[in-house]
Amino acid sequence: MSERQALARIEPVKRAVAIPSAPKPRVPSPREKAAIIVRFLLAEGAEIPLSRLPEHMQSSLTEQMGQMRLVDRTTLASVVEEFLAELEQVGMAFPGGIEDALSVMGGHISPNAANRLRRLAGASAKADPWDRLTQLPTDRLLPVLEEESAEVAAVMLSKLPVARSAELLGMLPGDRARRVAFAVSMTGNVDPETVRRIGLSLATQLDAQPPRAFEAGPVERVGAILNISPALTREDVLKGLEEEDRRFADQVRKAIFTFAHIPTRLSPRDVPKVIRVVDQTVLVSALAGASGEADATTAEFLLANVSQRMAQALREEIAGRGKVREKDAEEAMAAVVTSIRQLEGAGELNLIREEDE
Repeated sequence: MSERQALARIEPVKRAVAIPSAPKPRVPSPREKAAIIVRFLLAEGAEIPLSRLPEHMQSSLTEQMGQMRLVDRTTLASVVEEFLAELEQVGMAFPGGIEDALSVMGGHISPNAANRLRRLAGASAKADPWDRLTQLPTDRLLPVLEEESAEVAAVMLSKLPVARSAELLGMLPGDRARRVAFAVSMTGNVDPETVRRIGLSLATQLDAQPPRAFEAGPVERVGAILNISPALTREDVLKGLEEEDRRFADQVRKAIFTFAHIPTRLSPRDVPKVIRVVDQTVLVSALAGASGEADATTAEFLLANVSQRMAQALREEIAGRGKVREKDAEEAMAAVVTSIRQLEGAGELNLIREEDE
């Protein structure tokens, strides 16, 4: 039952008290009015997201409800009627909390101003820093698990949603993951204030990091550049990266997505979507220029996952296209890859990850 449906059921109560002998309703305090409304909605089975309120407000509300006993019908009807009247007067609702406000203002204020507001909000005695931490992306939280003590990492895993904690734990090396998991068993007697101070320290530390000039990480940026680089250049760069930093080179290899990767990364059912968005002249050049074994496998994969009529038409155009210069073929293949990436970014398809395989 919604809040409005529950409030609508007060009408019989109002009619029942609308008699000459009805007592004059007393005027409850604002805290009492809030307690009356919440108690009434809960009694009617309405779902109220009270957990989204700041903890001090949840505590005050609960304490007020504990102090109250009976409320006469006249007072109940008066409070509900006043509440409904205020709801009808609402013309605009603003976000609650600094994080929601920053989400609305995202892109309109500078990163420095946003970080300053977060620090000021985190320093408030009433603010819960874990509200901020649980909203951070995984790549911001992972360094905390890797660099902080196992005890601090255990507290963070205990405060985050279970799914996020499992995801982060799975990204740690085995030995580190075992130490952090064991430390969780030692957090049973940690008091709430200590947990809050740990959260405040972590939030301050993360917010103090300077804004990044690039949204994507270095692995993604290098991978994106090598995606559309000539094959010889790509292999030469990767070979050099392996000599300098093998781990970084391995990460870049996983981030690279070229024409040869299409059969293993693209679902067959998504091939028609790709064919529709790629210019047919470019597509024919890519298919006709697929001379290497890996590229030829990709060409056959694309042709095998479209209708027979379209595949036959494409084969005829490929036969009439003749020999394609290597440079033109690479540019056409890069255009096909770019189209796939654009479809992925638009949510039209999902590429298969190596982990999924």
